[in-house]
Amino acid sequence: MRHLDAFLALLCGRFDNARQLEELKQTGGPALPYAEHVNTICNEKIAGLPADFPGKFVLEESYYTTDGRTHASPHLFLFTEEGEAVKLTSYQLPKGQDGSPVSWETLPPMQWQDLEVSGKFTPALYTLHGGVWEGGSVSMFSPVLKFTLYERFSEEALEVTETMEMNGKRTFGFDVPIVYRRKETPDREDPEGKC
Repeated sequence: MRHLDAFLALLCGRFDNARQLEELKQTGGPALPYAEHVNTICNEKIAGLPADFPGKFVLEESYYTTDGRTHASPHLFLFTEEGEAVKLTSYQLPKGQDGSPVSWETLPPMQWQDLEVSGKFTPALYTLHGGVWEGGSVSMFSPVLKFTLYERFSEEALEVTETMEMNGKRTFGFDVPIVYRRKETPDREDPEGKC
């Protein structure tokens, strides 16, 4: 799992786009939300995984702050090696006990046999080009609702472009990718010591 381990070493940890926001403020660039990503491997929270399971589940916690209000958007992804590439498959994520979005701290124990692949999200495939992992996918969430994901992961940053189109008109997304850089000082211990 050499490719997968190298990929996850870039992806896991705590990130935000504070530096990008400062740069955009100075150049008069487009307004973006303050965004944070917290990516943590969570295989140990899934009971019943086969001993030789070939992939890593990652809980992605995304937080977007606009006008002083923060919106949490967690996702459960499985990353596996596909030859020289890495594949991302989205899984249904259980809700917290009070119905709120989960975080690493509130993620309930899960059973491998109960996990379901998301039927709406088309798996994304990432390939390595000159030290940068690039990839994404296009998903039809409904016959008229299209979600496009394109990402670039490097030692310097995670660049994420997401757009939503309804009947061909963009309803969500920005003209530039959100550029996440690793936070200098983590404010949460890595539970596995792997990210």
